[in-house]
Amino acid sequence: MKHGFITVASAVPTVKVADCVSNVKEIESVIAQAEGRGIEIIVFPELAITGYSCQDLFRQELLLSATENAVLMLLDFTRKLDIITIVGLPVVVGNLLMNCAAVIQKGQLLGMVPKTFLPNYSEFYEKRWFASAQDLKPATIRYAGNQVLITPSPQLFETCDGVKFGIEICEDVWAPVPPSNRLALLGADLIFNLSASDELIGKHEYLKQLLSQQSARTISGYVYSGCGYGESTQDVVYGGNALIYENGVLLAEGDRFAMANQIQTAQIDIEKLRGERRNNTTFVNAVKNEDNAQLLDTIPCLTIAQKDFTLTRPVDPHPFIPKDTDMAKSCNEIFNIQVMGLAKRIMHTNCKTLVVGISGGLDSTLALLVCVKTFDKLGLDRKNIIGVTMPGFGTSDRTYNNAIALMQSLNITIREISIAKSVKQHFEDIGHDMAVHDVTYENSQARERTQILMDLSNQLGGLVIGTGDLSELALGWCTYNGDHMSMYAVNCSVPKTLIKYLVRFVAASVDAESARILTDIIDTPISPELIPTSANGEIRQKTEDLVGPYELHDFFLYYFLRFGFRPSKLYMLAQAAFRNRYDDETIKKWLADFCRRFFTQQFKRSCLPDGPKVGSVSLSPRGDWRMPSDAVVSMWLKECETL
Repeated sequence: MKHGFITVASAVPTVKVADCVSNVKEIESVIAQAEGRGIEIIVFPELAITGYSCQDLFRQELLLSATENAVLMLLDFTRKLDIITIVGLPVVVGNLLMNCAAVIQKGQLLGMVPKTFLPNYSEFYEKRWFASAQDLKPATIRYAGNQVLITPSPQLFETCDGVKFGIEICEDVWAPVPPSNRLALLGADLIFNLSASDELIGKHEYLKQLLSQQSARTISGYVYSGCGYGESTQDVVYGGNALIYENGVLLAEGDRFAMANQIQTAQIDIEKLRGERRNNTTFVNAVKNEDNAQLLDTIPCLTIAQKDFTLTRPVDPHPFIPKDTDMAKSCNEIFNIQVMGLAKRIMHTNCKTLVVGISGGLDSTLALLVCVKTFDKLGLDRKNIIGVTMPGFGTSDRTYNNAIALMQSLNITIREISIAKSVKQHFEDIGHDMAVHDVTYENSQARERTQILMDLSNQLGGLVIGTGDLSELALGWCTYNGDHMSMYAVNCSVPKTLIKYLVRFVAASVDAESARILTDIIDTPISPELIPTSANGEIRQKTEDLVGPYELHDFFLYYFLRFGFRPSKLYMLAQAAFRNRYDDETIKKWLADFCRRFFTQQFKRSCLPDGPKVGSVSLSPRGDWRMPSDAVVSMWLKECETL
């Protein structure tokens, strides 16, 4: 597995009911296409060799004999192919007829898995022909020239790269306790389902929800193939569902009711799935309680030639941005989380006043909007929100005017306190040359602003609301005990890329003048404004020129924290996500910078104020991220150097 990915496919061939030779030729055609695409495992529908809808023809000796001959053809066809094929067929085991899945690779029949739960209600009556795996005693049979053990116990298969997979058949996943539950707990990374579910109004959406939930519950890749065109339409119609999920997320979906063969492929990230399982203590505890007594030895698949890897699955460049069709709903949910967190803190402290530093930038704008929404929800007077603008040596006319205009439009109390005089006095006290625009010059301003806010809150009996965001905390782009500190940090788990969307969401729902102000704030270059402006009053200190593009850093942050990916994988994913935006050298540069900053700035994150978690990634030292402040970054930087 290169970077932990495996390429799988769900195939839906056209069939002719009870024509095994024709069906195998169709299957072979699809396999040949899949092998050419570099697919490693492909699954076909339930009873694909005969067709699912044979009914009482399953009792015909000729059909069962023809099925075995068809498997011989398939074994011969795959003799020189690396691809692992999973195909459905009826198999006689002693006095029982079983609905089975056969696993085939390089001309060998590696194993067979019988169906456990047989539907015998409404339009289904499988028990008329087939026995359940529950009726079976372990038996070794000779089939298509191979000795095969068939057992009711779970069976795992393992590729030469160590990917483990299990199989269940159609109704199995509809059961209260599907076999895939146990297969996943016993180590299956992937579950393949061979199905023959018919189409009814509303059933398709229910099926997708079911598969998504099962994939999420088992933290697995789930590959589903359902019967399609060519099955008998005597009483029901089969739409041909090809669906692939990864931990609940739909990666690929076929064209239902297609009349031609189709192959849906996806690259599943096994490394990510395994990391999710390790981090999920509920899953780990469930594994601990699993009885391994009946587990068979894992069946090894055959060694294959190593092939070049090309990532084909799409990679979202902005993973923090909600992908719901209703973006407004997602933004509203985020706001509500922030508002409810702040509301509880206000009620708990019996505080009636909030103090917020307003710079005219994105972060303070979002924090102020949250304060206003919270006061409105609690029925409190907005005038008790004290917005403080504190112009300094680098404050531009644009941000100053936007700060004032925003506070006026929201009808809060405005305080303007210049920091110039007090900071100059401070420089004189510590003997710092004002002409030297170094870290002392910058941080003194940030700390002076925080002191003003804290002292005002004491004076007014209020809370200082923090404005800093998740991206700044990850990079350490904040002044220790300056803007790093507050009494409640409403933005602490909101990344910079998401803040733009949230502010834009509000801009779409307010009056024209307020929308103009918010839009201009969004369009203003991100800057701490700690260095004097240019001669014409424009911002000279642009954050992204110094620390790199926030969209890149947010991308690195998400996959680094959420899944624990190493730099080489972050680099490969970023190449795919930003192919037309950043060249390889730019990605390498900022990836190394991200790693360096993330490690060296942990001490700031170890003492953060409280704040609400809004997404799956947070840096709270009391919640999601506990890291030693003295951890060494050398291994991560060394890998960056090898890219």
